[in-house]
Amino acid sequence: MSVYLLVLCLALLPQGGEASDPPGCTSPDAVRVAEEALEQINKDRKNGYIWSLNRLYDLSHTPEQGKDGSLYKLTIDVMETKCHITSGKPWKQCEVRNIGNVPVYGECQVSAYVHTQVKLQSYSCTIREVPATAVVDTCPDCPTAENLNEPIVKETANLCLQRFNEESRLANYFTLENITKASSQWVVGPSYFVEFTIVETVCSKETDVSELSSCTPMDCQFAHRGFCSGSHVAREDQFEIRNPGGKRDGLIQDKKPVEVKCEIYEPQASSVEEQAHAKAGSVHTEHQHHNHTHLHPHEHLHSDSPSPDITLSVSQNLGTVVNQPASPRASPAGSSCPGPRRHNLGLRNLRL
Repeated sequence: MSVYLLVLCLALLPQGGEASDPPGCTSPDAVRVAEEALEQINKDRKNGYIWSLNRLYDLSHTPEQGKDGSLYKLTIDVMETKCHITSGKPWKQCEVRNIGNVPVYGECQVSAYVHTQVKLQSYSCTIREVPATAVVDTCPDCPTAENLNEPIVKETANLCLQRFNEESRLANYFTLENITKASSQWVVGPSYFVEFTIVETVCSKETDVSELSSCTPMDCQFAHRGFCSGSHVAREDQFEIRNPGGKRDGLIQDKKPVEVKCEIYEPQASSVEEQAHAKAGSVHTEHQHHNHTHLHPHEHLHSDSPSPDITLSVSQNLGTVVNQPASPRASPAGSSCPGPRRHNLGLRNLRL
């Protein structure tokens, strides 16, 4: 009897000593594929914010005939972080937006080939903001999203940029590139919060203030870019100044406190060139990040022209991203799918 059981057990063992079941959503290997594929998706995208992995919702795994690798088809749930794409940061270094930062969530259909490394093949993603009703239901006092085209939003971004330029120790002025997010909240008065990208201009800090409106963005691969978040509070006690005759003289300007914080990113061209110089044994006596000379807006000279053999990484546009409301989706077919969520934001009536 014992011999019969031993033979039966041996017959049931997978051939070749390898597991026959495909990996499921809780498999460390599958999760690794999802994480690395998302890193490559973030690098491929040119606009918006870096996404973080919320969970692996579904997957299929097909070994390639005659090859050692496998093709993975994944469905992943993603959450927007506070890091802009411009930063180039790994998504694991970025903080997911909480309920008070106009959170965004979505899902991606991903195809990746896996051998010794994960290689992204394609992706199709759909994202959306958490509805304001869901935010207010859980957090009545949290900021809610504003239309990016509202005049007060543009004014807030310009005021924040003005303050940054006034306080910055950088060599050149920066100009507004894009407003990327806006929200409002009532504090001591209407408070507006904005996030926006900026780009270095051809105008140095020696430029007269009256000429700033004609400053054009620096059109070269060594231009610095940045990402800013700021706020503008319009207090209730703001009032108009009128002369004894009743004519309006203006507004109290110091009643509009403005706060701003910006991150400035080193141009990819500079980083690549420094690495090339380091490999070639070049020695620089000082940091030359701002060693630019501008003759006029259309004549830009850089002290160290990029070497002809230096290649900058270029996005391959492997996928698409659309903004649209959530829709019902099919139940997962993969083993142990979906995987566990990493974030839920504490929302009462919305499961991300």
